[in-house]
Amino acid sequence: MILEDLHTHTTYCDGNDTPEDMVKEAIKKGLLTIGFSGHVYLRHGEDYCMSRENTKKYFEEIHSLKEKYKDQITILCGIEDDLYSVEDTSMFDYVIGSVHDIRVDGGYVTIDNTPEIFEQGVKKHFDGDFYTACEKYFESLPECMRQKKPDIIGHFDLVSKFNEKCNFFDENHPRYIKAWQKALDELLTFGIPFEINTGAMSRQWRTGPYPAKPMLEYIAKHGGKIIFNGDTHAKENLCYKHEELEKLAKDAGFTKRCYAYDILNRKNK
Repeated sequence: MILEDLHTHTTYCDGNDTPEDMVKEAIKKGLLTIGFSGHVYLRHGEDYCMSRENTKKYFEEIHSLKEKYKDQITILCGIEDDLYSVEDTSMFDYVIGSVHDIRVDGGYVTIDNTPEIFEQGVKKHFDGDFYTACEKYFESLPECMRQKKPDIIGHFDLVSKFNEKCNFFDENHPRYIKAWQKALDELLTFGIPFEINTGAMSRQWRTGPYPAKPMLEYIAKHGGKIIFNGDTHAKENLCYKHEELEKLAKDAGFTKRCYAYDILNRKNK
Protein backbone atom coordinates (compact mmCIF):
# COMPACT_ATOMS: atom_id res chain seq x y z
CA MET A 1 0.00 0.00 0.00
CA ILE A 2 1.39 3.41 -0.98
CA LEU A 3 1.21 5.76 1.99
CA GLU A 4 0.70 9.48 1.49
CA ASP A 5 -1.41 12.19 3.09
CA LEU A 6 -2.25 15.45 1.34
CA HIS A 7 -4.65 16.88 3.92
CA THR A 8 -2.64 17.96 6.96
CA HIS A 9 -2.70 20.89 9.38
CA THR A 10 0.10 22.29 11.51
CA THR A 11 0.65 24.93 14.20
CA TYR A 12 0.30 27.55 11.47
CA CYS A 13 -3.47 27.00 11.75
CA ASP A 14 -5.33 24.56 14.02
CA GLY A 15 -2.88 21.64 14.02
CA ASN A 16 -0.90 20.37 17.00
CA ASP A 17 2.55 19.96 15.47
CA THR A 18 5.09 21.95 13.49
CA PRO A 19 5.61 21.18 9.81
CA GLU A 20 9.04 19.68 10.48
CA ASP A 21 7.69 17.41 13.20
CA MET A 22 5.04 16.25 10.74
CA VAL A 23 7.69 15.55 8.11
CA LYS A 24 9.81 13.55 10.55
CA GLU A 25 6.79 11.47 11.56
CA ALA A 26 5.85 10.93 7.92
CA ILE A 27 9.34 9.60 7.19
CA LYS A 28 9.16 7.37 10.25
CA LYS A 29 5.83 5.95 9.06
CA GLY A 30 7.12 5.30 5.56
CA LEU A 31 5.09 7.87 3.65
CA LEU A 32 6.28 8.59 0.14
CA THR A 33 4.59 11.99 0.08
CA ILE A 34 3.27 14.45 2.62
CA GLY A 35 1.25 17.43 1.49
CA PHE A 36 0.52 20.37 3.74
CA SER A 37 -2.88 22.04 3.42
CA GLY A 38 -3.17 24.86 5.94
CA HIS A 39 -6.56 26.54 6.25
CA VAL A 40 -6.81 29.56 3.97
CA TYR A 41 -7.33 32.92 5.63
CA LEU A 42 -10.95 33.71 6.46
CA ARG A 43 -11.97 36.90 8.18
CA HIS A 44 -14.66 35.08 10.17
CA GLY A 45 -12.45 32.05 10.84
CA GLU A 46 -9.40 33.54 12.51
CA ASP A 47 -9.68 31.08 15.41
CA TYR A 48 -8.68 28.15 13.18
CA CYS A 49 -7.27 29.42 9.87
CA MET A 50 -3.87 30.84 8.95
CA SER A 51 -3.46 34.58 9.18
CA ARG A 52 -2.11 36.33 6.10
CA GLU A 53 1.23 36.77 7.85
CA ASN A 54 1.33 33.10 8.83
CA THR A 55 0.41 32.06 5.30
CA LYS A 56 3.62 33.68 4.02
CA LYS A 57 5.70 32.06 6.76
CA TYR A 58 4.00 28.71 6.09
CA PHE A 59 4.79 28.91 2.38
CA GLU A 60 8.42 29.74 3.06
CA GLU A 61 8.92 27.02 5.66
CA ILE A 62 7.34 24.26 3.62
CA HIS A 63 9.57 25.13 0.68
CA SER A 64 12.61 25.11 2.96
CA LEU A 65 11.61 21.65 4.21
CA LYS A 66 11.19 20.45 0.63
CA GLU A 67 14.87 21.10 0.04
CA LYS A 68 16.05 19.83 3.43
CA TYR A 69 14.30 16.45 3.13
CA LYS A 70 14.30 16.03 -0.66
CA ASP A 71 16.28 12.78 -0.46
CA GLN A 72 13.90 11.21 2.05
CA ILE A 73 10.34 12.22 1.15
CA THR A 74 8.35 14.28 -1.34
CA ILE A 75 6.88 17.36 0.32
CA LEU A 76 4.10 19.42 -1.27
CA CYS A 77 2.86 22.84 -0.26
CA GLY A 78 -0.90 22.93 -0.67
CA ILE A 79 -3.74 24.82 0.94
CA GLU A 80 -7.32 24.12 1.99
CA ASP A 81 -9.34 26.82 0.30
CA ASP A 82 -12.85 27.81 1.31
CA LEU A 83 -15.83 29.09 -0.63
CA TYR A 84 -15.90 32.25 1.47
CA SER A 85 -12.23 33.16 1.18
CA VAL A 86 -10.97 35.89 -1.14
CA GLU A 87 -7.29 34.87 -1.01
CA ASP A 88 -5.16 34.05 -4.07
CA THR A 89 -4.11 30.38 -3.93
CA SER A 90 -2.47 30.10 -7.34
CA MET A 91 1.05 29.74 -5.94
CA PHE A 92 0.33 26.48 -4.10
CA ASP A 93 1.12 23.00 -5.42
CA TYR A 94 -2.52 21.95 -5.05
CA VAL A 95 -5.79 23.15 -3.54
CA ILE A 96 -8.38 21.27 -1.50
CA GLY A 97 -11.80 22.87 -1.93
CA SER A 98 -13.92 22.77 1.23
CA VAL A 99 -16.90 24.42 2.89
CA HIS A 100 -16.76 24.77 6.68
CA ASP A 101 -19.70 27.12 7.24
CA ILE A 102 -23.22 27.73 6.03
CA ARG A 103 -23.67 31.39 5.14
CA VAL A 104 -27.09 32.74 6.05
CA ASP A 105 -28.63 36.05 7.15
CA GLY A 106 -25.34 37.84 6.67
CA GLY A 107 -23.62 35.49 9.12
CA TYR A 108 -22.28 31.96 9.33
CA VAL A 109 -23.32 28.68 10.90
CA THR A 110 -20.08 26.89 11.74
CA ILE A 111 -20.33 23.20 10.95
CA ASP A 112 -17.30 21.53 12.52
CA ASN A 113 -16.26 23.46 15.61
CA THR A 114 -18.33 21.72 18.31
CA PRO A 115 -21.73 19.98 18.30
CA GLU A 116 -23.06 22.72 20.57
CA ILE A 117 -22.01 25.53 18.24
CA PHE A 118 -23.47 23.71 15.24
CA GLU A 119 -26.76 23.05 17.02
CA GLN A 120 -27.03 26.63 18.28
CA GLY A 121 -26.38 27.98 14.79
CA VAL A 122 -29.07 25.81 13.22
CA LYS A 123 -31.57 26.79 15.92
CA LYS A 124 -30.80 30.48 15.45
CA HIS A 125 -30.67 30.70 11.66
CA PHE A 126 -32.85 27.77 10.54
CA ASP A 127 -35.37 27.55 13.39
CA GLY A 128 -33.86 24.19 14.27
CA ASP A 129 -34.52 22.66 10.83
CA PHE A 130 -31.41 20.59 10.22
CA TYR A 131 -32.65 19.40 6.81
CA THR A 132 -32.84 22.96 5.49
CA ALA A 133 -29.36 23.59 6.90
CA CYS A 134 -28.04 20.46 5.18
CA GLU A 135 -29.66 21.45 1.89
CA LYS A 136 -28.02 24.86 2.12
CA TYR A 137 -24.67 23.24 2.85
CA PHE A 138 -24.84 20.81 -0.07
CA GLU A 139 -25.93 23.62 -2.41
CA SER A 140 -22.74 25.49 -1.53
CA LEU A 141 -20.36 22.69 -2.53
CA PRO A 142 -20.71 22.94 -6.33
CA GLU A 143 -20.45 26.71 -6.02
CA CYS A 144 -17.16 26.24 -4.17
CA MET A 145 -15.82 24.10 -7.02
CA ARG A 146 -16.96 26.57 -9.67
CA GLN A 147 -15.36 29.52 -7.93
CA LYS A 148 -12.19 27.96 -6.55
CA LYS A 149 -11.39 25.33 -9.18
CA PRO A 150 -9.61 23.09 -6.66
CA ASP A 151 -7.73 19.86 -7.26
CA ILE A 152 -9.45 17.81 -4.54
CA ILE A 153 -12.99 17.92 -3.09
CA GLY A 154 -12.67 18.11 0.69
CA HIS A 155 -14.81 16.14 3.21
CA PHE A 156 -17.99 16.07 1.11
CA ASP A 157 -20.44 15.43 3.96
CA LEU A 158 -18.78 17.49 6.70
CA VAL A 159 -22.26 18.56 7.81
CA SER A 160 -22.68 15.09 9.32
CA LYS A 161 -19.49 15.26 11.41
CA PHE A 162 -21.29 15.21 14.77
CA ASN A 163 -24.41 13.41 13.65
CA GLU A 164 -23.34 9.89 14.53
CA LYS A 165 -23.14 10.77 18.23
CA CYS A 166 -25.66 13.61 18.46
CA ASN A 167 -28.39 12.41 16.07
CA PHE A 168 -29.29 15.84 14.77
CA PHE A 169 -30.99 14.41 11.67
CA ASP A 170 -31.81 11.13 9.91
CA GLU A 171 -29.27 10.45 7.16
CA ASN A 172 -31.84 8.18 5.48
CA HIS A 173 -34.39 10.98 5.25
CA PRO A 174 -35.46 11.67 1.62
CA ARG A 175 -34.61 15.37 1.90
CA TYR A 176 -31.07 14.62 3.03
CA ILE A 177 -30.51 11.99 0.34
CA LYS A 178 -31.93 14.22 -2.38
CA ALA A 179 -29.65 17.09 -1.28
CA TRP A 180 -26.42 15.10 -1.39
CA GLN A 181 -27.30 13.31 -4.62
CA LYS A 182 -28.00 16.60 -6.35
CA ALA A 183 -24.68 17.98 -5.12
CA LEU A 184 -22.81 14.87 -6.27
CA ASP A 185 -24.41 15.02 -9.71
CA GLU A 186 -22.93 18.49 -10.14
CA LEU A 187 -19.58 17.76 -8.52
CA LEU A 188 -18.97 14.66 -10.61
CA THR A 189 -18.90 16.82 -13.73
CA PHE A 190 -15.70 18.51 -12.54
CA GLY A 191 -13.68 15.30 -12.86
CA ILE A 192 -11.60 15.84 -9.73
CA PRO A 193 -11.24 13.34 -6.88
CA PHE A 194 -13.28 13.25 -3.71
CA GLU A 195 -11.13 12.62 -0.69
CA ILE A 196 -12.02 9.73 1.57
CA ASN A 197 -11.21 11.55 4.78
CA THR A 198 -10.55 9.91 8.17
CA GLY A 199 -10.24 13.15 10.17
CA ALA A 200 -13.46 12.73 12.13
CA MET A 201 -12.48 9.14 12.90
CA SER A 202 -9.12 10.13 14.41
CA ARG A 203 -10.92 12.68 16.58
CA GLN A 204 -13.48 10.08 17.68
CA TRP A 205 -16.56 11.73 16.16
CA ARG A 206 -17.27 9.10 13.50
CA THR A 207 -16.62 5.41 13.13
CA GLY A 208 -16.45 5.76 9.34
CA PRO A 209 -14.87 8.29 7.00
CA TYR A 210 -16.30 11.09 4.91
CA PRO A 211 -18.10 10.54 2.58
CA ALA A 212 -20.45 7.96 4.07
CA LYS A 213 -20.62 4.61 2.30
CA PRO A 214 -23.88 5.26 0.36
CA MET A 215 -22.25 8.38 -1.07
CA LEU A 216 -19.09 6.50 -1.98
CA GLU A 217 -21.18 3.88 -3.77
CA TYR A 218 -22.95 6.65 -5.70
CA ILE A 219 -19.62 8.25 -6.65
CA ALA A 220 -18.22 4.89 -7.80
CA LYS A 221 -21.36 4.04 -9.77
CA HIS A 222 -21.11 7.33 -11.65
CA GLY A 223 -17.43 7.08 -12.47
CA GLY A 224 -16.06 9.42 -9.83
CA LYS A 225 -12.50 9.48 -8.52
CA ILE A 226 -11.17 9.18 -4.98
CA ILE A 227 -8.02 9.91 -2.99
CA PHE A 228 -7.22 8.91 0.60
CA ASN A 229 -6.55 11.73 3.10
CA GLY A 230 -6.24 11.96 6.87
CA ASP A 231 -7.28 15.58 7.49
CA THR A 232 -4.48 15.25 10.02
CA HIS A 233 -4.22 17.68 12.93
CA ALA A 234 -1.68 15.63 14.91
CA LYS A 235 1.38 13.84 13.59
CA GLU A 236 0.40 10.49 15.11
CA ASN A 237 -2.73 10.52 12.92
CA LEU A 238 -1.02 10.74 9.56
CA CYS A 239 -2.76 8.29 7.21
CA TYR A 240 -5.11 7.39 10.05
CA LYS A 241 -6.66 3.96 9.35
CA HIS A 242 -5.91 4.27 5.65
CA GLU A 243 -5.33 0.53 5.52
CA GLU A 244 -9.07 0.12 6.19
CA LEU A 245 -9.94 2.43 3.28
CA GLU A 246 -8.62 -0.03 0.72
CA LYS A 247 -11.36 -2.53 1.54
CA LEU A 248 -14.01 0.15 1.98
CA ALA A 249 -13.25 1.62 -1.44
CA LYS A 250 -13.32 -1.78 -3.12
CA ASP A 251 -16.60 -2.67 -1.43
CA ALA A 252 -18.07 0.63 -2.65
CA GLY A 253 -17.15 -0.27 -6.24
CA PHE A 254 -13.83 1.50 -6.87
CA THR A 255 -11.04 -0.27 -8.72
CA LYS A 256 -8.37 2.43 -8.33
CA ARG A 257 -7.60 5.63 -6.48
CA CYS A 258 -5.68 8.81 -7.20
CA TYR A 259 -2.28 9.72 -5.78
CA ALA A 260 -0.30 12.92 -5.48
CA TYR A 261 1.24 12.46 -8.93
CA ASP A 262 -2.25 12.28 -10.47
CA ILE A 263 -3.14 15.59 -8.83
CA LEU A 264 0.06 17.27 -10.00
CA ASN A 265 -0.14 15.86 -13.54
CA ARG A 266 -3.70 17.10 -13.96
CA LYS A 267 -2.83 20.51 -12.52
CA ASN A 268 0.16 20.94 -14.83
CA LYS A 269 -1.65 20.04 -18.04
